[in-house]
Amino acid sequence: MQKFGVTHRLATPYQPQTSGQVEVSNRGLKRILETAVGENRASWSDKLDDALWAFRTAYKTPIGCTPYKKVQINELNELRDQAYENSLIYKEKTKRLHDSKIKNRVFNIIDRVLLFNSRLKIFSGKLKSRWSGPFTISQVYPYGTVELSQLDGPNFKVNGHRLKYYFGEDIPKVIVPDLQTFPGTIKLGELGQAQRP
Repeated sequence: MQKFGVTHRLATPYQPQTSGQVEVSNRGLKRILETAVGENRASWSDKLDDALWAFRTAYKTPIGCTPYKKVQINELNELRDQAYENSLIYKEKTKRLHDSKIKNRVFNIIDRVLLFNSRLKIFSGKLKSRWSGPFTISQVYPYGTVELSQLDGPNFKVNGHRLKYYFGEDIPKVIVPDLQTFPGTIKLGELGQAQRP
């Protein structure tokens, strides 16, 4: 036993506390054997292999896996391969679901579009629109690239996934001057006196 690094310890008979972990395992095995044998107690040795298999492959919460998985190194590779295959299957299903919801948009020159502003998604204001524009498409390139033109700026290229059609009227640019709500600083007491008749 020393050759395999096993420490041999002697235990007192009829003192289960001495070898507590072994007794816990034996108790579980005994329950499985009682269920498998049933009324015919003489055939317990015939059912021992099945009971051991059931005990070793049953999930144990304290160790987080089955005892069999803990000692079988080849099983780890199988588990990793199975997890990899399952993740590929999940990714394919997710991609199919995502692709089925994508609308294939075909943009043409002179179309009016709105551009999704991703910075507003990160630093969003509750009432701000995440779409800027409208812009006019000046050129369509292969693989989804679109060149946009704006009235008072240079043309620029974006990916077509960031665009949506604009169906509204031309938006007049309105310059709102700075408005003051109060002409000056009003003290709280003066405000109360001004409202009285």
